[in-house]
Amino acid sequence: MTPKVARFLAKVQPATPCLVLDVDRVEENFRRLKSALPLARIYYAVKANPAAPILERLTGLGSFFDAASLREVEMCLESGAQPARISYGNTIKKERDIAAAFAAGVRMFAFDSEAELQKLARSAPGASVYCRILVGNDGAEWPLSRKFGCEAEMARGLMVQAKALGLDAFGLSFHVGSQQVKTAAYEAAIAKVAMLFTDLSEAGVKLRMVNLGGGYPVRYKSEVPEIGAFGDAIMGAMTKHFGNALPEIVVEPGRFLVADAGVVQSEVVLVSRKGADDPVRWVYLDIGRFGGLAETEGEAIKYAIATAHDGTQEGPVTIAGPTCDSTDTLYEKSNYRLPLALRDGDRIELLATGAYVTTYASQKFNGFSPLDEHYI
Repeated sequence: MTPKVARFLAKVQPATPCLVLDVDRVEENFRRLKSALPLARIYYAVKANPAAPILERLTGLGSFFDAASLREVEMCLESGAQPARISYGNTIKKERDIAAAFAAGVRMFAFDSEAELQKLARSAPGASVYCRILVGNDGAEWPLSRKFGCEAEMARGLMVQAKALGLDAFGLSFHVGSQQVKTAAYEAAIAKVAMLFTDLSEAGVKLRMVNLGGGYPVRYKSEVPEIGAFGDAIMGAMTKHFGNALPEIVVEPGRFLVADAGVVQSEVVLVSRKGADDPVRWVYLDIGRFGGLAETEGEAIKYAIATAHDGTQEGPVTIAGPTCDSTDTLYEKSNYRLPLALRDGDRIELLATGAYVTTYASQKFNGFSPLDEHYI
């Protein structure tokens, strides 16, 4: 929690649940990433948190943007971003949305299938396109499925076809999974991409860009490697495999830029036990999985929790949300412990919750409104 957020919570005492986010910390994180990867162009993954104050601050810093939908493209433009600084990075797009983004000036599009490539050729003629390939996600706390990306051999054929269709066969992309804690994942993916660059060059397609995706981790309950370690590993692998002929490097951070800038404050609704001798208390909060904490599914992202009773005697807990849905249980197997003094009505803070919370919140499931947002 930044001092600015702490002062806001103490002074304003906003209604809960709410997110309070320090936009200055977003700028600090942007500059840290730029320092770690000075040769890379930073495309902020808008889906992590599309709030206007964040987009406007990043626009002022010269950021580029990775948009997942036409509405995200529009939000970037509304923030003052130039269309040339926007990549339509979702590989699954309605053709009319491709056409609308192209008409608005967007010229960079992702794809991973022949059908999507044909849509781009029809509705974004001459655009710069990049194909997303499948890579390993070992080390990611929020691994990605095979929903996005294609096998390398298919990508080779698609990029040859892209050139034949009159598109600018610009480059390749990958994603090693969100909250990736192993630098080796990037090194292995870069090696795979480099081989494909060579194959395509021999086929007459001169690629010029590698998109390393996102996944750069932040600290939740456990320590993670510093961003400098990822920068060193990435640039070491790029130099090893590309030598002096480095392509353009693109990164798409989302979580890394905004997560630790935000804090969710919540109220304890109930503390109870399931049996008189049960050592595990159930702590129910006024925010749960449907209120924005979707990344607790499978207990994948483990948020650190702060209370006013920290430092006093603790005991094991199961933590759940307020809805009448049994899946709205956040942590049952992850060995969370909270103070024994915790009572209903107490406020607690879930730390580093600036990413993937506000836009995951449901619209009044069980009648609960989405959490309030405060950007300071």
